[in-house]
Amino acid sequence: MLFPELIDIGINLAHKSYDRDRAEVITRARGAGIVAMIVTGSTLADSARALELCRQWPGLLRATAGVHPHHATGFQAADCAELAGLYADPMTAAAGECGLDYYRNYSPPEEQRRAFALQLKLAVQHELPVFLHQREAHADFMAMLREHPGLLTRAVLHCFTGDAAELDDCLEAGLSIGVTGWICDERRGQGLRQAVGRIPEDRLMLETDGPYLLPRSIQPKPADRRNEPMYLPVILEAVAAARGQAATHVAAVTTANARRFFGLRL
Repeated sequence: MLFPELIDIGINLAHKSYDRDRAEVITRARGAGIVAMIVTGSTLADSARALELCRQWPGLLRATAGVHPHHATGFQAADCAELAGLYADPMTAAAGECGLDYYRNYSPPEEQRRAFALQLKLAVQHELPVFLHQREAHADFMAMLREHPGLLTRAVLHCFTGDAAELDDCLEAGLSIGVTGWICDERRGQGLRQAVGRIPEDRLMLETDGPYLLPRSIQPKPADRRNEPMYLPVILEAVAAARGQAATHVAAVTTANARRFFGLRL
């Protein structure tokens, strides 16, 4: 089967679940038409590891550098110098993953907001696009983003799982949207399937968020239930069907969007 060219804008390739077969994961991704991947950084150490992977596969990988809201408590103002050093690496394509997550609250909301504010300010200073996370924190998240209006059109909200009203708010502000295998979930993804057609073509991107969010439509499912980039075409097909567009068209526009947004020359 000939796959269209695709870019996975959110893959946690530094995750320990890939340690045993990372090279094979990358080989399978290439076989499925994946021409570039953005490796997500979720802590300072994880971001540094993502950059190490980029140096191993420079023709395929770029990274984000940031601190996920789950880890906000451990990120202090004194750590901004280290994060700025990661930003300066030519393999860093975006700041993040950063944002707010009130669903889990692994870090208290006030700590999340503090860490998010630090990272937004730093991203503006370094003129980087931003890779964002938000769950059950829409109002605070958007209020903080709007304090940096120059970032709004240079930000992608990855793994969108909100409702249509939240999507419209994000789109009105100028955000791009990353869609994962959530759209393949017959239980939780119905709202996203109904709303994904509202996303303008020039602000839609695709991602697996592996090893998480294995598309539930995959049959048979892998025994370990681990998601990986070779399943991105499954997400493409679901997005195309929900938008009433040809998969080849959605592949072309989302790949072009990812290249432009992250400044890729891959």
